[in-house]
Amino acid sequence: MTESKGDVWVAAGFAELAHSGVDGVRVEVLAKNLGVTKGGFYRRFKDRAALLEAMLTRWRDGRVAAIEKQTALDGASARERLKAIITLYSERMNTEAMAVELAIRQWARTDEAAATAAASVDAARLKQVGQLYRATGLPTEEADAQAFLFYCFIFGQSLLFLERGPRKRAQLLAQSADKLLAEGP
Repeated sequence: MTESKGDVWVAAGFAELAHSGVDGVRVEVLAKNLGVTKGGFYRRFKDRAALLEAMLTRWRDGRVAAIEKQTALDGASARERLKAIITLYSERMNTEAMAVELAIRQWARTDEAAATAAASVDAARLKQVGQLYRATGLPTEEADAQAFLFYCFIFGQSLLFLERGPRKRAQLLAQSADKLLAEGP
């Protein structure tokens, strides 16, 4: 699949969002970063608001698609799938994606469209992981609470600067994951 010119602007918008927050996503800055004129932007987007809308749509749709893919059983048990998601997010730090996630959440504090996009992603995350926990035999309320704890762990661990070496961090993450995947009360 080839990338359209609009996709280039959206990608540049995400890079700037991760670096400077939503206020840094300005047409002049993006044009300079891309080494092109502002005219190219206006051939693809009506204005900055249209770019921001495209960015939120791309982020929301991309995150929901990733969540659905990550939680699909594909022959694995629900517990195995949950463990694989923990491993994915704890062993492979995607600092750019985390910077975008944090920037969108900061943006969502003052913008209704960003808040709606973040809420959609959160709802998809909690729904999909809640379904996995229900598949392990937990009742609905417990599964939903466990899904909430699961995502608190997934994102919280990526934000902590632990004063431990990589081996100690890995041990702590593994022990925490065991708690999230424990059977029964």
